[in-house]
Amino acid sequence: MIQKQSCSSLERIQKFEEMNGQSYDLIVIGGGITGAGIALDAVTRGMRILLVEMQDFAAGTSSRSTKLVHGGLRYLKQFEVSMVAEVGKERAVVYENGPHVTTPEWMLLPIYQGGGFGKLSTSVGLKVYDFLAGVKRGERRSMLSSAKTLQKEPLLKKEGLKGSGYYVEYRTDDARLTLEVMKEAAAQGAELINYTRAESLNYDPSGRIIGITVKDLIHGNVYTAYGNKVVNATGPWVDHIREMDQSKKGKMLQLTKGVHLVIDQSKFPLSQAVYFDTPDGRMVFAIPRSGKTYVGTTDTVYKKDPTYPVITVQDRDYILQAIHDMFPDVQLSESDVESAWAGVRPLILEEGKNPSEISRKDEIWESPSGLITIAGGKLTGYRKMAATVVDLVAKRIREHGGESFGICQTKNHPISGGHVGGSANFPAYIREQTEQGVSLGLDVTLSENWVRTYGSNVEKLFQLALDVGEEGKSYELPLEVFIPLVYAVQFEMALKPMDFFIRRTGSLLFNIGWTLKWKESVIQYMADTLNWTNEQQEVYALELEREIMKATSPARSE
Repeated sequence: MIQKQSCSSLERIQKFEEMNGQSYDLIVIGGGITGAGIALDAVTRGMRILLVEMQDFAAGTSSRSTKLVHGGLRYLKQFEVSMVAEVGKERAVVYENGPHVTTPEWMLLPIYQGGGFGKLSTSVGLKVYDFLAGVKRGERRSMLSSAKTLQKEPLLKKEGLKGSGYYVEYRTDDARLTLEVMKEAAAQGAELINYTRAESLNYDPSGRIIGITVKDLIHGNVYTAYGNKVVNATGPWVDHIREMDQSKKGKMLQLTKGVHLVIDQSKFPLSQAVYFDTPDGRMVFAIPRSGKTYVGTTDTVYKKDPTYPVITVQDRDYILQAIHDMFPDVQLSESDVESAWAGVRPLILEEGKNPSEISRKDEIWESPSGLITIAGGKLTGYRKMAATVVDLVAKRIREHGGESFGICQTKNHPISGGHVGGSANFPAYIREQTEQGVSLGLDVTLSENWVRTYGSNVEKLFQLALDVGEEGKSYELPLEVFIPLVYAVQFEMALKPMDFFIRRTGSLLFNIGWTLKWKESVIQYMADTLNWTNEQQEVYALELEREIMKATSPARSE
């Protein structure tokens, strides 16, 4: 019987001691959404799993996307019909399994004289999209006149406007989605450790991969674990792991960079999400969120360190120009950019294609040593990608005389926080739990925010508020900061301040003032709780400052 695993940063050393020298059915290298999905799929089939991530969970591509679980409408233009059908249907599964981290978002697709979309082609395209993606009746597309389009979003350019398509995408918090999948995998028994780098791959005398040696990047210790199968799900780093395996041959990655800018609604009061094409044929999203408007993305080849993708002056100005072209009454300057982020997409290299044309399909490679690599793919399709990988893992284990494992269990398996009775019941759940929070003496707005953010895990936050809420006063932290912080450390493996401000709360991206206000107190609490040395405290504080600088002063020359 596989036992539930802790997600507490306070039990980190114990985790390593228990893992060292152990044998697993599957070791996963990489803690983004793909690795998280594989861990959950495998453990729910009864496999014993270890997952290691060299940064924080979701620190790479999985926290730097456009934050949409979208159905891939743009792929219709490239006639990738099967991809549209698959990711469209998967988006509904993602929503049902975690309605607290995924929200339907109505999207305008404006149609202009001479633009990339015609009225007839848009109408037909959206109808085909609805059919392929199995869109619910209440979320199917409609076509709007130019007058109705401007009622939905008065800031749109009026000249040449012929109307719009109106359809549903799904907005998400990509980092929290990844964390919730991870936490559910741990609840089912998967062993997960962040800030743990694969130092070497280990082989038997015949050259078959049998495990990995890892380094705890917090304390410096080295450990070894054995695995029947090893999967490389490291996103932008998959070719690095293939080099370690001496199997980087044939197809390789092409990294492309995507940049997003965040602007306060006082400067850019967008009321309606818009998906629009630019003069050079790219598609850009402008999306209102929590008093901000964020806009992106770019799509350029990236050949530098994927750990620290840089936002250039050109990236920033490209997006500002796109805003100016589509929303001419919105007068923005570079000083109006409140924060920004950049991420890299690990795509499969296709010679002769520009970045926007490269397929987002995923591919799986097996090396002579037995290392399995998954590359490419999209956030929306993470669960299906995971199922394909674990099917292959189960097949290989069986072929070598190992145990037989069953079929994928995750289609109707809620992720952590998603145990609320499905999307239809979530509004009632929000009301009930908000009332519960109020009955405990919490502010109604705070209670509702916590329910919406943490879903069925909110009960743990309520209990923490009762048990340790008063302790926040010694750090001059209000409940709204202190309880999510305690929860992040005790239940979400947050180890550094930037884990909390970027991936546990998203405040560094969408509420920079909140980050600046509370950073010193948060650092002090984490230092005390996690027993940092003075040197560690200084290093982690500097890391956070660098992230703040990158987000708030993003542009630099190449």
